[in-house]
Amino acid sequence: MEISGESSRLTEEEAARSDRYKHNSSMELFNEWLWRQEYWLPPGITWRDMAQMEDSPLPRDLLISLPLALGFIALRCAFERTVAVPLSKLLGVKDRVRLSVSPAPSLEAFYTKHSRHPAQSEVSSLVKKSGLTQKQVEVWFRHRRNQDRPSNTKKFCEASWRFVFYLISFTAGLASLINTSWFWDQRECWRGFPLQPVEKVHYWYYMIELGFYWSLLLCVSVDVKRKDFKEQIVHHIATIFLLGFSYCSNYIRIGTLVMLVHDSSDFLLESAKMFNYASWKKTCDSLFVVFAVVFLLTRLVVFPSKIIYTTLILSMEVFQPFMGYYFFNALLLVLQALHIFWAWLIMRMIYKFLFLGKLEKDERSDDESEAEEEAEDGEEEENQTSWKKRKVVLDSKLAMMTSSCVLNNLANQRANVCSRMPKSR
Repeated sequence: MEISGESSRLTEEEAARSDRYKHNSSMELFNEWLWRQEYWLPPGITWRDMAQMEDSPLPRDLLISLPLALGFIALRCAFERTVAVPLSKLLGVKDRVRLSVSPAPSLEAFYTKHSRHPAQSEVSSLVKKSGLTQKQVEVWFRHRRNQDRPSNTKKFCEASWRFVFYLISFTAGLASLINTSWFWDQRECWRGFPLQPVEKVHYWYYMIELGFYWSLLLCVSVDVKRKDFKEQIVHHIATIFLLGFSYCSNYIRIGTLVMLVHDSSDFLLESAKMFNYASWKKTCDSLFVVFAVVFLLTRLVVFPSKIIYTTLILSMEVFQPFMGYYFFNALLLVLQALHIFWAWLIMRMIYKFLFLGKLEKDERSDDESEAEEEAEDGEEEENQTSWKKRKVVLDSKLAMMTSSCVLNNLANQRANVCSRMPKSR
């Protein structure tokens, strides 16, 4: 019995070792497949060549971007509380007063567990459960959705945080690149590629940008949702992949130019949003015009003619196309497609400005249905306030009429008394 027990234990240990070995071997096979130098490096260059170079980029360096992302999230919370909120009050940002909803447990349960926009058949069912009319149920859901919409203060805080980061990032990036050779001549991006040492300032430029975009992706569920929510997700993911891959393959020189081109217009957009939420219309319109010009020039002219042309055409003068070449350019083309989409939105706003004489709110703002609901709520609030004003006017007129009637009665009584006095005498 003892021998059989020991043999069973040995069998279990051998099975466990075999499983660990299979797991380790599968991970090794995956690592070998993932980090094949044919995918990441041009022909004739190996990982050993990269390791022998001083100040060479290593894939494990990217891990520092994750704690940086968490640090950005903590710094953002502190910034919004200590700087953005007082600044919003100083600039006169005002939040709309939302109409409160009456307590309705059945409607609240459906709103939180199922959907914020019930279908017509679901509205009929909710009418039976709540005992309200169909119109009252629809109004209740509209008011409830508007209660969850972000306030102008929240939008201002988000825009001010991004404005500060993009402004600092663009200024620091321009200062670090203005004296480099590849800033003025993009052919220098490929001289000696990929055996190009990475300067410390460009290393931190990469890691800080990567950490910031990780923080945006982690906070996307709590940030203000706009019409281009899905496009923003695609943009953040494509940017993270682009930065990570370009760092490992030492596309850092061209990568720094990509980041600089993007940061050059982003801080102008965020500043225009800040003044829009503060109702500084003239300042907002002026900043938006400047942003539109810079965006259209950098994203539709500079980016394809300098960046994409350099990576697609000029790079082939140094090396033959490989897997990383196609992957890197595919990500750049994804970004360019998003640039065209956003340029179309900007052109719509410019059209409204030229032919309607004013800039409408951000085309990327909240959904149109929610904007219409907010307008309906505003009309209801205006109707209520106008009714209150009319009621005050009517009450004052009624009081004046009452007082005049009392005075007339007193005057008549005095006249009667005066007329009776001679007779009595």
